[in-house]
Amino acid sequence: MSTIALTDAHHGSVAGREWSGPASKRIVTGYGFWIFILSDMVMFSALFATYAVLLGQTAGGPGGRELFDLRNVAIETGFLLASSFTCGLASIAADTRQPTWFQLAMAVTCAFGLGFLFLEVQEFASLVARGAGPTRSAFLSAFFTLVGCHGLHVSAGILWLLTMMTQVLAKGFRADIQRRILCFALFWHALDIIWIAVFTVVYLIGSAR
Repeated sequence: MSTIALTDAHHGSVAGREWSGPASKRIVTGYGFWIFILSDMVMFSALFATYAVLLGQTAGGPGGRELFDLRNVAIETGFLLASSFTCGLASIAADTRQPTWFQLAMAVTCAFGLGFLFLEVQEFASLVARGAGPTRSAFLSAFFTLVGCHGLHVSAGILWLLTMMTQVLAKGFRADIQRRILCFALFWHALDIIWIAVFTVVYLIGSAR
Protein backbone atom coordinates (compact mmCIF):
# COMPACT_ATOMS: atom_id res chain seq x y z
CA MET A 1 0.00 0.00 0.00
CA SER A 2 2.81 2.40 0.85
CA THR A 3 4.47 1.68 -2.50
CA ILE A 4 1.22 2.44 -4.33
CA ALA A 5 0.79 5.64 -2.35
CA LEU A 6 4.32 6.76 -3.16
CA THR A 7 3.78 5.94 -6.83
CA ASP A 8 0.53 7.91 -6.90
CA ALA A 9 2.21 10.84 -5.18
CA HIS A 10 5.05 10.70 -7.69
CA HIS A 11 2.64 10.67 -10.65
CA GLY A 12 0.69 13.53 -9.10
CA SER A 13 3.82 15.65 -8.77
CA VAL A 14 4.85 14.86 -12.34
CA ALA A 15 1.38 15.69 -13.57
CA GLY A 16 1.54 18.91 -11.59
CA ARG A 17 4.72 19.90 -13.35
CA GLU A 18 3.37 18.99 -16.78
CA TRP A 19 -0.06 20.57 -16.42
CA SER A 20 -0.08 24.21 -15.40
CA GLY A 21 -3.62 25.00 -16.48
CA PRO A 22 -4.87 27.21 -19.33
CA ALA A 23 -2.86 30.25 -20.45
CA SER A 24 -3.71 33.58 -18.89
CA LYS A 25 -6.07 35.95 -20.66
CA ARG A 26 -3.16 38.35 -21.26
CA ILE A 27 -1.24 35.68 -23.20
CA VAL A 28 -4.31 34.55 -25.15
CA THR A 29 -5.23 38.15 -26.02
CA GLY A 30 -1.68 38.96 -27.13
CA TYR A 31 -1.51 35.81 -29.26
CA GLY A 32 -4.87 36.56 -30.88
CA PHE A 33 -3.85 40.13 -31.62
CA TRP A 34 -0.63 38.95 -33.24
CA ILE A 35 -2.80 36.96 -35.66
CA PHE A 36 -4.64 40.19 -36.53
CA ILE A 37 -1.32 42.01 -37.05
CA LEU A 38 -0.07 39.23 -39.32
CA SER A 39 -3.22 39.52 -41.42
CA ASP A 40 -2.55 43.26 -41.66
CA MET A 41 1.01 42.47 -42.77
CA VAL A 42 -0.42 40.34 -45.59
CA MET A 43 -2.46 43.31 -46.79
CA PHE A 44 0.59 45.61 -46.71
CA SER A 45 2.63 42.96 -48.53
CA ALA A 46 0.09 43.07 -51.37
CA LEU A 47 0.34 46.88 -51.45
CA PHE A 48 4.15 46.69 -51.52
CA ALA A 49 4.00 44.20 -54.39
CA THR A 50 1.63 46.45 -56.31
CA TYR A 51 3.92 49.44 -55.78
CA ALA A 52 6.95 47.46 -56.96
CA VAL A 53 5.16 46.44 -60.16
CA LEU A 54 3.94 49.97 -60.90
CA LEU A 55 7.10 51.82 -59.84
CA GLY A 56 8.10 52.67 -63.39
CA GLN A 57 4.58 53.33 -64.69
CA THR A 58 4.73 57.14 -64.53
CA ALA A 59 2.80 57.75 -67.80
CA GLY A 60 5.39 60.34 -68.78
CA GLY A 61 4.97 62.17 -65.49
CA PRO A 62 7.38 62.72 -62.61
CA GLY A 63 8.89 59.82 -60.71
CA GLY A 64 10.15 59.47 -57.19
CA ARG A 65 13.46 61.21 -57.93
CA GLU A 66 11.60 64.43 -58.84
CA LEU A 67 8.91 64.21 -56.17
CA PHE A 68 10.30 62.85 -52.91
CA ASP A 69 11.90 65.08 -50.29
CA LEU A 70 14.07 62.67 -48.29
CA ARG A 71 14.80 65.29 -45.64
CA ASN A 72 11.15 65.54 -44.62
CA VAL A 73 10.76 61.76 -44.84
CA ALA A 74 13.76 61.35 -42.53
CA ILE A 75 12.10 63.66 -40.01
CA GLU A 76 8.88 61.62 -40.27
CA THR A 77 10.88 58.46 -39.64
CA GLY A 78 12.55 60.05 -36.61
CA PHE A 79 9.15 60.98 -35.20
CA LEU A 80 7.81 57.46 -35.60
CA LEU A 81 10.92 55.77 -34.17
CA ALA A 82 10.84 58.11 -31.17
CA SER A 83 7.13 57.40 -30.68
CA SER A 84 7.87 53.68 -30.58
CA PHE A 85 10.41 54.29 -27.80
CA THR A 86 8.00 56.38 -25.73
CA CYS A 87 5.26 53.79 -26.33
CA GLY A 88 7.60 51.22 -24.79
CA LEU A 89 8.08 53.51 -21.77
CA ALA A 90 4.30 53.76 -21.45
CA SER A 91 4.03 49.96 -21.45
CA ILE A 92 6.62 49.74 -18.67
CA ALA A 93 4.75 52.38 -16.67
CA ALA A 94 1.51 50.42 -17.12
CA ASP A 95 3.15 47.18 -15.96
CA THR A 96 4.52 48.92 -12.85
CA ARG A 97 1.23 50.81 -12.33
CA GLN A 98 2.61 54.33 -12.49
CA PRO A 99 -0.26 56.42 -13.91
CA THR A 100 1.62 59.72 -14.09
CA TRP A 101 4.49 58.29 -16.12
CA PHE A 102 2.04 56.34 -18.25
CA GLN A 103 0.02 59.43 -19.16
CA LEU A 104 3.19 61.43 -19.83
CA ALA A 105 4.71 58.76 -22.09
CA MET A 106 1.46 58.29 -23.98
CA ALA A 107 1.07 62.06 -24.44
CA VAL A 108 4.58 62.27 -25.93
CA THR A 109 3.80 59.27 -28.15
CA CYS A 110 0.67 61.05 -29.34
CA ALA A 111 2.65 64.23 -30.07
CA PHE A 112 5.19 62.32 -32.15
CA GLY A 113 2.38 60.54 -34.01
CA LEU A 114 0.61 63.81 -34.77
CA GLY A 115 3.90 65.31 -35.98
CA PHE A 116 4.32 62.35 -38.32
CA LEU A 117 0.79 62.76 -39.68
CA PHE A 118 1.22 66.51 -40.13
CA LEU A 119 4.30 66.02 -42.30
CA GLU A 120 2.61 63.26 -44.29
CA VAL A 121 -0.50 65.35 -45.00
CA GLN A 122 1.76 68.26 -45.92
CA GLU A 123 3.61 66.01 -48.37
CA PHE A 124 0.38 64.76 -49.95
CA ALA A 125 -0.98 68.30 -50.29
CA SER A 126 2.27 69.46 -51.90
CA LEU A 127 2.21 66.61 -54.43
CA VAL A 128 -1.41 67.30 -55.39
CA ALA A 129 -0.67 71.02 -55.73
CA ARG A 130 2.17 70.17 -58.12
CA GLY A 131 -0.15 68.11 -60.30
CA ALA A 132 1.16 64.79 -58.95
CA GLY A 133 -2.04 63.49 -57.40
CA PRO A 134 -3.09 59.83 -57.24
CA THR A 135 -4.82 60.01 -60.63
CA ARG A 136 -1.73 61.30 -62.47
CA SER A 137 -0.17 57.87 -63.04
CA ALA A 138 -0.27 54.26 -61.89
CA PHE A 139 2.93 54.89 -59.94
CA LEU A 140 1.34 57.71 -57.95
CA SER A 141 -1.85 55.70 -57.42
CA ALA A 142 0.21 52.91 -55.84
CA PHE A 143 2.23 55.44 -53.82
CA PHE A 144 -0.79 57.23 -52.35
CA THR A 145 -2.55 53.94 -51.60
CA LEU A 146 0.39 52.37 -49.77
CA VAL A 147 1.58 55.41 -47.82
CA GLY A 148 -1.97 56.63 -47.21
CA CYS A 149 -3.02 53.24 -45.84
CA HIS A 150 -0.18 53.39 -43.33
CA GLY A 151 -1.20 56.93 -42.42
CA LEU A 152 -4.76 55.77 -41.77
CA HIS A 153 -3.41 53.10 -39.44
CA VAL A 154 -1.41 55.73 -37.54
CA SER A 155 -4.55 57.88 -37.26
CA ALA A 156 -6.50 54.93 -35.86
CA GLY A 157 -3.61 54.25 -33.46
CA ILE A 158 -3.74 57.81 -32.13
CA LEU A 159 -7.48 57.52 -31.48
CA TRP A 160 -6.84 54.22 -29.69
CA LEU A 161 -4.03 55.85 -27.69
CA LEU A 162 -6.31 58.66 -26.51
CA THR A 163 -8.94 56.09 -25.55
CA MET A 164 -6.38 54.20 -23.44
CA MET A 165 -5.32 57.40 -21.69
CA THR A 166 -8.94 58.18 -20.86
CA GLN A 167 -9.69 54.67 -19.60
CA VAL A 168 -6.63 54.58 -17.34
CA LEU A 169 -7.56 58.00 -15.99
CA ALA A 170 -11.12 56.89 -15.26
CA LYS A 171 -10.67 53.25 -14.22
CA GLY A 172 -6.99 52.72 -13.44
CA PHE A 173 -4.91 49.72 -14.47
CA ARG A 174 -7.59 47.04 -14.45
CA ALA A 175 -6.70 43.68 -15.95
CA ASP A 176 -8.83 44.24 -19.07
CA ILE A 177 -7.31 47.68 -19.62
CA GLN A 178 -3.82 46.23 -19.22
CA ARG A 179 -4.61 43.77 -22.01
CA ARG A 180 -5.81 46.60 -24.26
CA ILE A 181 -2.61 48.53 -23.58
CA LEU A 182 -0.63 45.43 -24.57
CA CYS A 183 -2.54 45.17 -27.85
CA PHE A 184 -2.08 48.87 -28.54
CA ALA A 185 1.68 48.59 -27.99
CA LEU A 186 1.89 45.62 -30.39
CA PHE A 187 -0.09 47.57 -32.98
CA TRP A 188 2.04 50.71 -32.65
CA HIS A 189 5.35 48.84 -32.87
CA ALA A 190 4.07 46.96 -35.94
CA LEU A 191 3.33 50.30 -37.63
CA ASP A 192 6.91 51.31 -36.92
CA ILE A 193 8.22 48.15 -38.61
CA ILE A 194 5.97 48.71 -41.63
CA TRP A 195 7.15 52.31 -41.94
CA ILE A 196 10.80 51.21 -42.06
CA ALA A 197 9.81 49.07 -45.06
CA VAL A 198 7.94 52.03 -46.60
CA PHE A 199 10.93 54.32 -46.07
CA THR A 200 13.27 51.81 -47.70
CA VAL A 201 11.15 50.51 -50.58
CA VAL A 202 9.11 53.59 -51.44
CA TYR A 203 11.35 56.53 -50.71
CA LEU A 204 14.96 55.30 -50.90
CA ILE A 205 14.51 52.95 -53.84
CA GLY A 206 11.86 55.15 -55.47
CA SER A 207 14.01 58.28 -55.37
CA ALA A 208 16.93 56.39 -56.88
CA ARG A 209 15.04 55.56 -60.08
